[in-house]
Amino acid sequence: MRPRPEKLNVLFEDNHLLVVNKPALLPTMGVKEGELSLLSQSRQYIKDKYDKPGNVYLGIVSRLDAFVSGVIVLAKTSKAAGRLSEQFRNRSANKTYWAIVPDALKQESGKLEDWVIKNESLHRMTVVPKGKKSPAGAKVARLNYKTIGIESSNRQAPTKLIEIKLETGRKHQIRVQLENAGASIVGDRKYGSDLPFKRGIALHSRELSIEHPTKRVIQSFQAETPSWWNIHRYSLS
Repeated sequence: MRPRPEKLNVLFEDNHLLVVNKPALLPTMGVKEGELSLLSQSRQYIKDKYDKPGNVYLGIVSRLDAFVSGVIVLAKTSKAAGRLSEQFRNRSANKTYWAIVPDALKQESGKLEDWVIKNESLHRMTVVPKGKKSPAGAKVARLNYKTIGIESSNRQAPTKLIEIKLETGRKHQIRVQLENAGASIVGDRKYGSDLPFKRGIALHSRELSIEHPTKRVIQSFQAETPSWWNIHRYSLS
């Protein structure tokens, strides 16, 4: 189910950057003509706000899965697109994610390292044996996590709020690594969850830190979680 169009949630804007809080179920780009995406919605926002004729330039320098919500930056100039793309390639742009998972991780904080490859027949990523035993095309995936909130209500299936920082940038990395660790993200049926979630999956791009492409200063942007996360249920640390 695709979301109905809603007002673009702009977190920051200047001559070079447009930073927004993407809703769950909205694809970043790559949809059929006439379908809604973050890119098409953002272009329309620019056209309407500045009364721009013709095509509007916006560069996609990183993506979020359609099911994932949170902060994402778009480039309003080609100069910004080039410099931001380089930051994401060399991992100098810092991204922090929040996820709700079952209380199944062995430690309150730690590092996950797996070798992953795309399973073309299932249209998903898969964890494979490490190192020399890995099939051709497999790549290492590393992330660090820590528990930042424990569910305060009593439920048969207690959950935790964890914070995640990526060391690598593989497709569906967080989703497949948490599944492999026995803690599939709530609502993520593609990667093993049997727990329901109202909209999308319980994975949110919480914070993004980048170097401004022209000012050369570090700027950080935070996006609030959607209301249905009921973040008040967690005793945040």
